Amino acid sequence: MLPAPSFEHLVGRDSEIARLQDAVESLATGRGTVVEIAGDSGIGKTSLLGVLAALAGRSGIRVLRAHAVRGPRRLPYQLFRDAWGEDFPAGDAIRGLFAHWAAQGGGVLILDGLQWCDEDSADLVALLIRAPVPGPFVLAVAHRPRQTRPLLLEALDHGAQTGTVLRLELGPLPPGAVAAVLALDPGAGARRYAERLHEACGGNPRNLRILAAAGWEPDSWPDRAGTDRDALLRAAATLTAELDELTPDAAATIGAAAVLGDPFRPEDVAVVSGLGLDRTLDALAELTRGDLVRPLASGGRFAFRHRVLGHVAHERCVPSFLLPAHRRALALLSARGAPAAARARHAEYVVGTDGAAALQALADGAAEVIGVQPATAARWLLLVLDASPRGDRPDPDRATLMLSCCQALIAAGLLDEARALAHDVLCDLSYLPADLRLAAHAVCADVERLMGRYEEAEAMAHAALGELPRPLPSPLPVGAAELTVKYGLVHILRNTYGQARPLVREVAAAADGRAGPAQLGLLVLAAFGDAYLAEMATAVPEVTACARLVDGLPDAMAARIPEALAMVGCAEIYLQRFGDAYRHLRRGLKIMNGGAQRHIAIHHLLGLAVLDQWTGRLDRAVEQALEAERAARAIGADDAEGFAMTIRATALLWARSRRDTAEIVALAEAGYRGTSPGQGWWGGAAAGNLALIRLMNRDPRGSAQILLEAGGGTGLPLAQAQCRPELLAVLAMAALQCGDRPAADRSAADAEEAAANAGLPGQRASAWRARAMLHQADGDHDAAVKLFEDAADAFRRTGTPVQHAWTLVCGARSAAVALGQKAGLSWLDSAVAGSRGCGAIRVREEAARVRAELASATPAALGVLTEREREIAELAAAGRRSREIADQLFLSPRTVEAHLARVYRKLEVSSRAALAAVLLRVPR
Repeated sequence: MLPAPSFEHLVGRDSEIARLQDAVESLATGRGTVVEIAGDSGIGKTSLLGVLAALAGRSGIRVLRAHAVRGPRRLPYQLFRDAWGEDFPAGDAIRGLFAHWAAQGGGVLILDGLQWCDEDSADLVALLIRAPVPGPFVLAVAHRPRQTRPLLLEALDHGAQTGTVLRLELGPLPPGAVAAVLALDPGAGARRYAERLHEACGGNPRNLRILAAAGWEPDSWPDRAGTDRDALLRAAATLTAELDELTPDAAATIGAAAVLGDPFRPEDVAVVSGLGLDRTLDALAELTRGDLVRPLASGGRFAFRHRVLGHVAHERCVPSFLLPAHRRALALLSARGAPAAARARHAEYVVGTDGAAALQALADGAAEVIGVQPATAARWLLLVLDASPRGDRPDPDRATLMLSCCQALIAAGLLDEARALAHDVLCDLSYLPADLRLAAHAVCADVERLMGRYEEAEAMAHAALGELPRPLPSPLPVGAAELTVKYGLVHILRNTYGQARPLVREVAAAADGRAGPAQLGLLVLAAFGDAYLAEMATAVPEVTACARLVDGLPDAMAARIPEALAMVGCAEIYLQRFGDAYRHLRRGLKIMNGGAQRHIAIHHLLGLAVLDQWTGRLDRAVEQALEAERAARAIGADDAEGFAMTIRATALLWARSRRDTAEIVALAEAGYRGTSPGQGWWGGAAAGNLALIRLMNRDPRGSAQILLEAGGGTGLPLAQAQCRPELLAVLAMAALQCGDRPAADRSAADAEEAAANAGLPGQRASAWRARAMLHQADGDHDAAVKLFEDAADAFRRTGTPVQHAWTLVCGARSAAVALGQKAGLSWLDSAVAGSRGCGAIRVREEAARVRAELASATPAALGVLTEREREIAELAAAGRRSREIADQLFLSPRTVEAHLARVYRKLEVSSRAALAAVLLRVPR
C-alpha cells in the first residue's frame, strides 16, 4: 500500500510559480497582464490558480475567483456573476467597471474551468484578453484547450504571440516529482518505483493521487489500478462527476470501453454494450467532445484520455452491467483468438458463471504472464483452484496447477501462502507421476530455502534426488535439473556446497548439451559453485561459457531462469570481473519488473551493493544495500536483511567520518544478529563485514573473536573459500594490534597461501598488505614498502580505488622511512586524490592524521625524552625487538617495554613505525 500523499506544496512547478510571483510583483509598478494556465484535466491548473490567489492575498491585493461549471445557465455572464455577485453590470459598463477597479489599486480576477463558461462570459473574456484592462489588473484564466471555444483559443493565441498573455502550459510532472509528492524514502528502489508510477499516472497529479489511494502495485498494472476500490472512487470524485453527467448511451459506452480496456474499437464496444454500432458511434462522439476518450491516429480505434479514467469508469459500473459485459468480451476475444492474458482478465469476472471456458482462460493467462506479473498469475490460478472440484485422490492436473500457483506466489514474494500450498501437494504423492513428484519436491525445497529453513529444504531435495536412477539416464528425467539447482542453492547458503558439488556436477554432465532453461540453470549453478569454492581450474572457463550462454538469451527466456543471471553476476564478482558482473546483475533487475521475483531481486541488489563498494561507488553502495534491506524485510527474508545491513555499514565505514564509527558499528552488530546462528553463508559473510568494522573501530579483540567464531577457529576453515584471503588478512591485523605476534604471523602466512591458490590479484593484494603491516611493525620498512607498493598496484589494476588509497595511507610511514619524507607525503597525496572520486572520507581523514604525524616529527620533540628513553627509541626505530634491545643494554624486556610506553606517550605516537618517522627527521 502506498503512503498517504502529501500536497502541502506544488512539486515540480517551481518555474511556473516563479512566473506567477513576477506577475503579482508587477502590479506594484502599475502593470497588469493576462495569465493563461492551460493543460489537461487533473494536471494542476486549479492548484496553480490557488498559488496566484495566495501570492496576491499576501501582498494585500484584492482577489475575485469563480469556476465555471457544466450544465445550462440561467443568466448571461454567469461566470462573472459568480465572481462579482448578482449586481454585476452588463453591456458596455463591464469594461469600465474593471478599469475603475484597476484605478483603485488593482486586483486579480481568477476564472477557472473556462472551457465550460456560458457564451456571454466567453465573449467578455475574449474582449478582456484582446484589449486588456490598463493598469494593475491581472486576469487569470485556466482551461482545457481540447474543450475550449475557438473564440477564446484565438484570443489567447493572439495575446501569447503579441506578448500580452503570459502563457503557462502545464505538462506532466517530472519523474523525480512523484517520489517527492508521495514522500517516498530515498533509494534506488524508491526511484525505480517512482519512475514506474510516473509512467502509470502519466505525470498527472490527480491520476497520481487516485493510484496512490487505490494502493497501486507495479505487478498488477495496467490490469488493475489497485486493491482498494472504495478509496479509488473517493479520490476520483471529480472524474466520477464528469461521468455522472453523461447520457445513458454514453455511460453504457464508456463502461463497455472500460471492460475492453485501451485501446478499443467501436464495433467491439457495440457488442459488449449491446447498444449496436450506430448508437455507439453517437455516444463516442459525445465522449470525444467531453475529452473522455480520444480517437487514435490510425486503425479507427479509441483510447481513454488516460488509463486511470478507464479504471475509474470500470469500478463505478454496477455488477448487473459488468458481468454480462465481461462475458460478451470473453466470447468476443475467444472467437478472435486473442492472447490468453487478454482473455483471462475478463474470465476472472465471470469464473463463477461461465464454467470451464473461464477456468481454462485463467490457467492459460497465468502461464503467459507468470514471468512478468506473478501476483496476477497467482490470483488467476487461485481462482481456478477454488472453482475446480477436489477429488478423493490426488489429480495430476490439479497438482500441476497447484505447483504453478506456488511458483507464482514465490515469485510475487508471498512465501507463507506458497509454502502452505506446496505442502498440500506433498501430502500424498503416491498417485502422481514421477515428473510431478520431482517438481513438487523442487517447489517445496525452494520455498523452504527462501524462508531460511535450510535443513528442511536440503532434506526434501535430497530425498527426491536419491530416487533418481543410477547411472543417470540421458535425457534426464523431467524436473531433475530444476530440483538439483534448488539442492545446490541450499548448500550454497548453508556454506556446505562442497558436499553437494559431486552430485551437481554429475547431473550437470548428464544435462550438458540439452536445450531448456532448467538445464542452463544447472550449468550456471555448477560454474557458480566452483567459483564459490575457489576451484579456479574449472570455474574460470565455465563462468565464461555460461556468461556467453545467458548473454544470448532474449529477456523473455532469461526471465524464466532469473537466478541464472544472479549466479553468473556473483561468480564474476568472485573472479573480480567487475564490469561483466555489473552487466549481468543490472540486466537481471531490469527483466524482473514490478513485483516479480522479489527474493531473487534481493540477490541482485546485494551483488550490486558489494560491487559498488569495491569499485568505489560508496553512495550508491549504501543506496543499493538499503533497498535490499527493505525488499528483504517486506518478504520476511531475515538473513538477507541482516547481511544487507552489514554491507551498508561497511560502505558507510569508508564514506563517513571516524566520529560516526559507533553508529556504524551498531548497524553492523544489529545486522549480524539478524542472520541465522550457525555456520551458514549469510552469517559468515555478515561476520566478515563486522570483523572489518570492529578492527577499524580499534577493537581488534572483537574483530578476532567474531572471525574465529564464524570461521571455525585458526585458519578459518569454515570461511567461504573466495573470502578466506581477505578475512585471514583482517585476522592477522587484529592479532598484531592485540600484541599476539605469533598469531599474526600465522594468519598472514595462511592469507598468502590462500591467495596464491586462488590466483586473483585482489586477494594477493590483501595478503601482501597484511604482511607489509607486520614488516612495518618490526621496523623493516624496506621490505614493507615493497609489499605496500605491490598491493597498491594490484588494487589499482583490479579497479578497487578505496583499497588502493587505503593501502597507500597504511604504507606512507614506511615510505617516509625507507624512501624519504617526500615519498611518504607523495603517497598520501595520491591516496587523497584517489579517495575523492569515491567519497572515501575515512581515507582522507586518516591521510590527514598521518600527514600531521610526519610533519610534526621535529628534532625538538625529542628533548622531552631521557637519555635512556632516546637510546631505546633509536634501537626500536631501527627494527630491533624488545628482547634484542634488552640484551644489548643489559635490561629486562619488561623494562624496555615500560620505557617504550613512556616514549610513545611523550611523542604522541602509537607504533614503532610512527616512532621511526619521528626519528627520521633528527639530524645524525
